[in-house]
Amino acid sequence: MTAPIPVRPPGPPADRVPEKVPEQRRPTRLFAPLRETGRLFTLAGTVCRETFRRPFQVREFIEQFWFVASVTILPAALVSIPFGAVIALQVGSLTQQLGAQSFTGGASVLAVIQQASPIIVALLVSGAAGSAICADLGSRKIREELDAMEVMGVSPVQRLVVPRVLATMLVAVLLNGLVSVVGTLGGYFFNVILQHGTPGAYLSSFSALAQLPDLYISEIKALIFGFIAGIVAAYRGLNPRGGPKGVGDAVNQSVVITFMLLFFVNMVLTAIYLQIVPAKGS
Repeated sequence: MTAPIPVRPPGPPADRVPEKVPEQRRPTRLFAPLRETGRLFTLAGTVCRETFRRPFQVREFIEQFWFVASVTILPAALVSIPFGAVIALQVGSLTQQLGAQSFTGGASVLAVIQQASPIIVALLVSGAAGSAICADLGSRKIREELDAMEVMGVSPVQRLVVPRVLATMLVAVLLNGLVSVVGTLGGYFFNVILQHGTPGAYLSSFSALAQLPDLYISEIKALIFGFIAGIVAAYRGLNPRGGPKGVGDAVNQSVVITFMLLFFVNMVLTAIYLQIVPAKGS
């Protein structure tokens, strides 16, 4: 008997080697910051659009306004005193070296109103209120409350984010006036008592150098800084990663990102203001 001929299983010919399908390249991590930035701006645009949508959440806005104000008023007043004192002492020491002691009041008060006051307000709002907003939204996200709201046809942005952002903006504007007043009084006290300046020269130099647009730019900065603090806190709270631990990481990230944005935006606004508004007497 002859041996059976082995049957070759079906497949590609021996002379043809199957080509390897190239694997899809994963998106590089370099684009991750760009995606996060785009989502942040998208949330900001959504908040601006949902602000004018009815019904407006009046009760939620009042509750958030009271909460943000209660956690920031006392720290802002206490922090503004040493800020005003340090600026007054430093400016007073410099003007004494230059022989221009009569301009101490104007220079120190302008520094407090234009720069120190909005920065203090923004740092406190983002550190105290922004972290609480981020933790609250993050805990709701991991408990799937926000997903349940979307299933029921309720917009989480319009229901939760908009009142919080508007509350931070309004508190920042009102708190900026308080910090400006307290910081100016602190600088006046330390300049007159410790550096033996004259009250009349302090006030006269302020009236000679200051102008009304200086107050306007201070309030505009506070308004923009409050918006940035609320948006960043809400964005990180809506996008936590890794469960409860991710919520804590999101809170830390929101504070750090807000600080970086605040100093950059402050530089841009100050440069634009100095180019548009001429100095008094020039």
